[in-house]
Amino acid sequence: MTANQTERERLTLAERTELWHRWRSGELVARIAGALGRPNNTVYEQLYRAGGVAPYLRRRSSRVLSLREREEISRGVCSCCSIRQIAGALQRAPSTVSREIARHGGRSLYRATHADRRAWSNARRPKPCKLVLNARLRAYVAGKLVLEWSPEQISHALAEQFPADNSMRVSHETIYRSLFIQARGALKRELAAHLRTRRAMRRPRRKRSAAGQGQIVEAISIRERPAEVADRAVPGHWEGDLLCGGKNSQIATLVERHSRFVMLVKLSGKDTTTVVRALSTKMRKLPQDLRRSLTWDRGLELAEHKRFSIATDMQVYFCDPRSPWQRGSNENTNGLLRQYFPRGTDLSGCSQAHLNQVALRLNTRPRKTLGFRTPADKLNDAVAQTA
Repeated sequence: MTANQTERERLTLAERTELWHRWRSGELVARIAGALGRPNNTVYEQLYRAGGVAPYLRRRSSRVLSLREREEISRGVCSCCSIRQIAGALQRAPSTVSREIARHGGRSLYRATHADRRAWSNARRPKPCKLVLNARLRAYVAGKLVLEWSPEQISHALAEQFPADNSMRVSHETIYRSLFIQARGALKRELAAHLRTRRAMRRPRRKRSAAGQGQIVEAISIRERPAEVADRAVPGHWEGDLLCGGKNSQIATLVERHSRFVMLVKLSGKDTTTVVRALSTKMRKLPQDLRRSLTWDRGLELAEHKRFSIATDMQVYFCDPRSPWQRGSNENTNGLLRQYFPRGTDLSGCSQAHLNQVALRLNTRPRKTLGFRTPADKLNDAVAQTA
């Protein structure tokens, strides 16, 4: 690449400002590049270098000398005015003007533009990242990331495990920035592959559209579900759905509402007979107290819901059309599972033993919604109380 090409592809301050504004608004790289009239790779390189995190916009403090004031000082020096005369005209302390002149070459060499540029450059004092300075903290964070813990889970675990050691504290935002902004030199970029999204840089949240499915014969609406299900006070109420993969493969995901405990079920097909048989077999292994109800989406894979209810003694409730938030725990869990089963993965090759291992990973990870307790601990406590 020639010097002229590099100069043409370098973004101006106005372009960088617009780029980050559009990125924070959720626009895609191609759309941003089109708006700026720049190649896609130029925009992507700017985002990638910063890890997708908008750099802080530097602002000049009102307490420091401005370029206009430095020009007044320069004119005063040329006119052989005294320090006090120059300071009085600027309504600044004489010591401020004296130090300014001495710091930038004295009366004989003082130049306003050079002094202002040098002061702006010297004002940059980047604070070393805490993860760079503390090897013990860095090793702890890296170890938990390898276990697929989220930065927020790690941050809260540190506070619980080291309650009296303030050196073992780091915010989840610091962990994210250390992963995506490699200039910090704290955490290796490879560790970002253990995040749920596996992204190479931070991306803004975007709204997702919801799509409904077909009708279920004699389906009992979620609106008829007892109040004890909604308040999550009693264990044994489940939410379920299919997680779809490539080559028309799928697995069933089940989440207990009280504890967020996860169970995964291998499926050989998504027809209602296959799904109902597999779910019934899985649910019958649970104690009766943990088999109260199941809330499902409008998918036709549970068209034979009456057979499931007879086999498990569990009432099935169906969400309203195009309302996936009515089984939010399951939706959230399916999102977490994409860390292990990215879109397009052929799920038919996953054994039940492997699915059990993935479920164990999720059930032994602390959850924010549980006060950073694990689903396994929450469910065990609930079972112990009802025993």
